Amino acid sequence: MDQPFVDYLTSRLPLVEQALADAAATPLSEGRIATDLERYLYLPLARFTSSGGKRVRPVLALLGSEAVGGTAEDALSCAVAVELFQSAALIHDDIADEGELRRGEPCLHRVEGEGLAINAGDLALTQVFEVVLADEALNPGRKVRALTELMRMERHTLEGQALDLGWVRDARWDVTSDDYLYMVTSKTAWYSAAIPLLVGAIVGGGSEEAARGLLAVGLSAGVAFQLQDDLLNLVGDAEAQGKDLRSDITEGKRTLAVVWALEHLGEKDRAELVGILDSRATDAGTLARAVELIELGGGIERCRALARELADDAKRRASDLADGGCISVEARDLLSSMADFFVERAG
Repeated sequence: MDQPFVDYLTSRLPLVEQALADAAATPLSEGRIATDLERYLYLPLARFTSSGGKRVRPVLALLGSEAVGGTAEDALSCAVAVELFQSAALIHDDIADEGELRRGEPCLHRVEGEGLAINAGDLALTQVFEVVLADEALNPGRKVRALTELMRMERHTLEGQALDLGWVRDARWDVTSDDYLYMVTSKTAWYSAAIPLLVGAIVGGGSEEAARGLLAVGLSAGVAFQLQDDLLNLVGDAEAQGKDLRSDITEGKRTLAVVWALEHLGEKDRAELVGILDSRATDAGTLARAVELIELGGGIERCRALARELADDAKRRASDLADGGCISVEARDLLSSMADFFVERAG
């Protein structure tokens, strides 16, 4: 299958990796204290950030710039900022979820302890702004606007995370599908796709129409991305998912598949599913039963259908932008390929 977006990811990855390496923070002091700071703060974050991931988010910032006639280099500082925010979000999320593994390795808080892990995440948040402020090649007006949008991204993500964690803490099972979609748009779509594309368009010199349009493309595609993640966690390839398979059930997450099923199951089946989700079950049989109930309530089917619907919406929006001359035809094709990749990937 032809996958232009995957090819684009591969081609831009070296730029992102080099920029991340160049932006690595160093201690403000020297000597023995600097050595301790490297050990306790800077190296843990550097190792975590360099440990992988597909780098989709920073590459989308480059795509946003190139889509409007800018260069990939124009957006590198924003790309690094987005990836550093991703590091902070994952480090803190793993602590909140009491996670064990991240990218096949022990979570940072399992290696360094919670206090140092929180601190490393906070350093990443600080660097989000430091790397953009330090970009001397960036037009001052565009720099300020990009920073404003990065702050908006952080606020949306924090709101979404608050809802996600709060619903679990308070054992809330009155959450609706619309509630979930609001939460996941805030928690995931803004930083996974919408803001990377938007800030790329800003620093690349795009028009207001192009910037707003790419934001809308990213919001639809970003939710589709998360819905596919939710599906893979429930019914993905067991070998590819490893110990993470069905961890959302163990953690009692309010995913669309779960919420939709709870809205459509009969009273007895609904009570059984809630009981499993509240129990923090880990045995394979119980987890499999939860998936059966979610399927019975139509949750898997609804999640898959909506992911495809949102991906198609993103493709239509990208096509409209190209038809209006806001982005290039090449960018339209890459964005369409991106939307398909988001909902067809197996990992």
